[in-house]
Amino acid sequence: MDIGKVSELKEFIESCKSNPSLLHTPSLQFFKSYLLSLGARIPPQPKTEPVVDDDDIIESDIEFDNTDDVVQPDNDPPHKMGDPSAQVTDDQRDAAQLSKSKAIDAISQGNFDQALDLLTQAILLNPHSSILYATRASVFIKLKKPNAAIRDSDTALKINPDSAKGYKIRGLSRAMLGLWTEALTDLHVASKIDYDEEIAMALKKVEPNAHKIEEHRKKYERLRKQKEQKRAQPKKQPQNQAQDKDALSALKDGQVIGVHSVGELETKLSAASKTSRLLVLYFTATWCGPCRYISPLYTSLAEKYQRVVFLKVDIDEAVDVAARWNVSSVPTFFFVKNGKEVDSVVGADKNTLERKIAQHSGPL
Repeated sequence: MDIGKVSELKEFIESCKSNPSLLHTPSLQFFKSYLLSLGARIPPQPKTEPVVDDDDIIESDIEFDNTDDVVQPDNDPPHKMGDPSAQVTDDQRDAAQLSKSKAIDAISQGNFDQALDLLTQAILLNPHSSILYATRASVFIKLKKPNAAIRDSDTALKINPDSAKGYKIRGLSRAMLGLWTEALTDLHVASKIDYDEEIAMALKKVEPNAHKIEEHRKKYERLRKQKEQKRAQPKKQPQNQAQDKDALSALKDGQVIGVHSVGELETKLSAASKTSRLLVLYFTATWCGPCRYISPLYTSLAEKYQRVVFLKVDIDEAVDVAARWNVSSVPTFFFVKNGKEVDSVVGADKNTLERKIAQHSGPL
């Protein structure tokens, strides 16, 4: 084994020694089951009030279906296993086959303990037979000893990686332990190698729970990413805050601001953009009758919509500003958001003017 992996394993074991409650983590259920299968004693989980953040993954939140067949992990001493390096004679193979036949008869009669003894005898005679381990695993399933069944299934699959029975029995065993995702993987492989009705029935029970776990993990993965993105967002620097403060000071809430040059207009446009405010640019003239009619309303709108920037430009005084905006008649109103013109009104139509201000500025 890689030295680095051994070192990581040692660190993990030390962590478990110092904090045994780690073994009750749902994602470590497989390791806990393995320890129990070896006869280990796991300290009970301490009864403490859980402290749960919004994005903590809590698999116990899931309401699983078809849990009637789930059992507590068995921790009986392991049954005898054959010597994989042993040389097997033809006589031993024949004797193993005879013991297996007797075990099958015992299974059909419900004598599972006798069947286990006969299959163990057969395994010791011929430890190279994948089917012997898989058959004994199937007996452990009937006795509701999933960990013992998993040990035999693992051995069967080491001997024959294409053993459909090995995958099927291990999948059924994992389902009995509530390891839905792992069970689904094994049963899918078994169905591809040698599909049967028992696998089909097991899949109907396992798939819904495995899919619930997957959706649960996806949900909390999204929450985790959202939190990471939120943390990664740069905090507004003091310099930016000062710039925003300067921009606000250039705007006069509730008032109409006169603009007399292109430079003044650019300052106001920049300030409105930095503060994400709607800006209304009103072009007028002293000789314009409709302008005299609409101006008082424009002033009252500034008092009403105090988060909107209201500018006023006399086209005879600020000729360069009027030329830049191609003003051909007055009164004319331009609506600007984030530095871009989004709408306009030509003429002294007070209803349309207020409607467009309300439309582009959002709530008061």
